[in-house]
Amino acid sequence: MAKFLQDLLQAEEPMFTTALRHLERASGHSGIDVRLISDVITRAHAVMRQIGLDPADTTVDELYHSLLAQADNQTLFAETGFVGLSFNGTIISFNPDDIKASAEKSIDQHGSQFMQACLRRELVARYSDHERTDDQTVRQFVEDAGLPELWYNDANIPQTKTTKKEEIMEKPYILAIGDIFTDAFIKLREDEARIDTDPDGSKRLSLPFGSKPPYDSVEIVQAVGPSPNAAVSFSRLGLNAGLMAFLGDDQPGKDSFEYLHQENIDTSTVVAAEGMKSNYYYVLRYGADRTILVKNEEYEYTWVAPEKTPDWIYLSLISDASWQLHEDLLAYLEAHPETKLAFQPGTFHFKWGAEKLAKVYARSHIVVMNREEAVDVTGESYDSLKGLADALHVLGPKIVVITDGPNGSYASYDGKLVAIPNYPDPAAPVDRTGAGDAFASTIVAALALGESIETALTWAPINSMNVVQHLGAQAGLLHREDVDRLLAEAPEDYRAKEIV
Repeated sequence: MAKFLQDLLQAEEPMFTTALRHLERASGHSGIDVRLISDVITRAHAVMRQIGLDPADTTVDELYHSLLAQADNQTLFAETGFVGLSFNGTIISFNPDDIKASAEKSIDQHGSQFMQACLRRELVARYSDHERTDDQTVRQFVEDAGLPELWYNDANIPQTKTTKKEEIMEKPYILAIGDIFTDAFIKLREDEARIDTDPDGSKRLSLPFGSKPPYDSVEIVQAVGPSPNAAVSFSRLGLNAGLMAFLGDDQPGKDSFEYLHQENIDTSTVVAAEGMKSNYYYVLRYGADRTILVKNEEYEYTWVAPEKTPDWIYLSLISDASWQLHEDLLAYLEAHPETKLAFQPGTFHFKWGAEKLAKVYARSHIVVMNREEAVDVTGESYDSLKGLADALHVLGPKIVVITDGPNGSYASYDGKLVAIPNYPDPAAPVDRTGAGDAFASTIVAALALGESIETALTWAPINSMNVVQHLGAQAGLLHREDVDRLLAEAPEDYRAKEIV
């Protein structure tokens, strides 16, 4: 982590690395350095793509001359004041003032003083804004790291815009909370694998034992899980979206940060645990179905107070080691009664049971789960949708949504039980991963945007339909204009109907 910043700042070693490690420890290992690095890389790669360069296959000379050719493009460099890349010791600044100053100069004369000043300013500002650090701690870091102090008040250094989000956000802000994974999708060959059925009716995925069966393909998908999936869904549908999740400081963690930034997700409450791995799953695909090999890392699930009070919080799948975080969430909601809670329970929520989660259910504005899960939570009969919905209302939620596979979905609210059919599939599903997450998050997004429940119910199956037409949980998530277009093209009988 430190070496990337040390290279760009041309800071002295080991002073800089040691001081940054101490500062990160003072902030509770909040991963501020990781997020800053991710911001730098993401913005650099975004500029490169806009000018027709491949970040994975561009030489330092190609990049330098391409940036100089765009020197007058103020829009292109509007967000790159602190952005730079190091190529084996050669620093290329994306700061517009450095680029203009380099006109007609060779690459070895290219300056980076403005970028370095902005990067120092950005680094210190992010730690200064953190609740666990103070000005004295940060100034001690500046002294220990050997960073120059003149930039604090140097009028000659342009005050280039940083990446810190504006405090005023017109769109509703929704914070998703839950675990985050990287998925490796391995497509099995159907002539090598098979499905076996046990005497009790349960099914098993079988492969030849002790051999080397070939597979069709493998694809890596970053930053997935019910809550990250929801955050991407919220962002694409027009909300300001944030994520509270926990990952490692390894390469999959860095890749996840970069991906989330590309999707305009606020990662200020994502924690990168120092020296730990990120959750990594292997998804064995057989047709449109899948078996997932999971391994969850043991993070310290510590509540991270969001900088801005969310209009909504969306809670979903998270580790069984996160109970204290749930209690802290309830305390936060008690202090912020205006924030609505949406609850899409995950594996360990069902394992804990409704009694342990009584306060979470009681505080929820809406809960979303499938029919089998509703039976598990309430103990009511599978055959009675009304009985299941009523029993969930007793726990506290004002709105209850129950999905029912090919039979569509149901919502209970204001004494009504309403059904919505599935949106017609244009083709056979490619992969069903994330269909439920798309459905739940889209309903909540519509409500957060001020839509009625009836309208929200018509949006959700559209997003689910499109997700299963793509590999992974997020590739098919739609933008608002796409949902509107598909809704306009829906069959005449595609509407919410009250069940009498």
